[in-house]
Amino acid sequence: MTFFYNISLKIYYLLVLIVSLFNKKAKQWIDGRKNIFEKIKKSGACETKNIWFHVSSLGEYEQGLPVIEKIKLKYPNHKIVLTFFSPSGYEVKKNSKTADYIFYLPNDSRKNARKFIKLINPELSFFVKYDFWYHYLNQLKNKQIPTYIFSTIFRKKQSFFKWYGAWYRKMLHLFTHIFVQNEESVVLLKSIGIENVSIAGDTRFDRVIEISKESKNFEIIETFKDNKFVIVAGSTWQPDEDILIKFINNRKENIKFIIAPHNIKEENIKRISNSLKVSYKLYSKSKIEGIKDCKVLIIDNIGMLSSIYKYGEVAYIGGGFGVSIHNTLEAATYGMPVVFGPNYHKFQEAKDLLKLKAAFCIANYNDFEKATLNLFSNNDLLKKTSAVAKQYVLSKRGSTDKIIDKI
Repeated sequence: MTFFYNISLKIYYLLVLIVSLFNKKAKQWIDGRKNIFEKIKKSGACETKNIWFHVSSLGEYEQGLPVIEKIKLKYPNHKIVLTFFSPSGYEVKKNSKTADYIFYLPNDSRKNARKFIKLINPELSFFVKYDFWYHYLNQLKNKQIPTYIFSTIFRKKQSFFKWYGAWYRKMLHLFTHIFVQNEESVVLLKSIGIENVSIAGDTRFDRVIEISKESKNFEIIETFKDNKFVIVAGSTWQPDEDILIKFINNRKENIKFIIAPHNIKEENIKRISNSLKVSYKLYSKSKIEGIKDCKVLIIDNIGMLSSIYKYGEVAYIGGGFGVSIHNTLEAATYGMPVVFGPNYHKFQEAKDLLKLKAAFCIANYNDFEKATLNLFSNNDLLKKTSAVAKQYVLSKRGSTDKIIDKI
């Protein structure tokens, strides 16, 4: 099985290499790994006492941040080495001060894993949520380096729990301890003989609470809101935007909208703005004067969304008509009911909020119209769902401390 694993990684590399000829993200993935070991040697990471964190992308980085910060306080004489798998994480955070050294993770192979672990020689290593790399985990185990994974969640459909999953299960046995989000994950792991597991919850709760405390203020958005009912639509894709735009164009109610698309390329921003039949402004071109009279504000940059949610009464979370929804907690932490599409099942918090009736799943335009207008017209319902969302987030804090205490 290891042979087929190695072959599949080589095929994956070749496919990315071909795609990199015409795809920017794929090119960054390839270029970022060129001469990676020379970059590591020149960085000075080989000469310090290190603790290694690996994340897949930007979402996992945010999830890992509370633990990174606590580890830095607990081990002030150690340096933090942070690796990314994806360009969408590395390219955004490569100059971050969160870690002392930030690299792309060299492709998983026995040779690369041996070389990387020998160079950075971590005293502790952490993986966030997922990204199970066999050769790295095996090398860490061979070197007797304590290795943890946290904020992970397991589902019965995963390969670990299938009849053919023996090789995949081997990877789970390589961890010193596994911190999971829920009881279901504990039961599944114990069913395959994994006992070094405990429930610590999801560190994203700690992170979003911290973000909300440090949220930025935007005078333009404050003026745009004008004490009106605002729906904030975050990380939207075209299927989400089609529903939103139809709703906006049909509205006579005194509702305002902030749309923060996932894709902020010029052509996509033009597509959205050209579809609107009401007054709108792009944030990048907005001024205080006249912004109050607009119906829609389009956020055409990144990095603002987590602070923008506080200006809304209701949040629409994009992605639910695609692979999966984006971050609901960034909105819920401000005490906002959340609305999203049908593909939410990978996220425990989405399921929890639905059970608590602080979230609303929609399948089409009519569902969206019904949910949002109900919240708009029923102030008691809005207050109740807002309070439930806020309390839910607060009740789940403390995951980071559980992990640190166990370690």
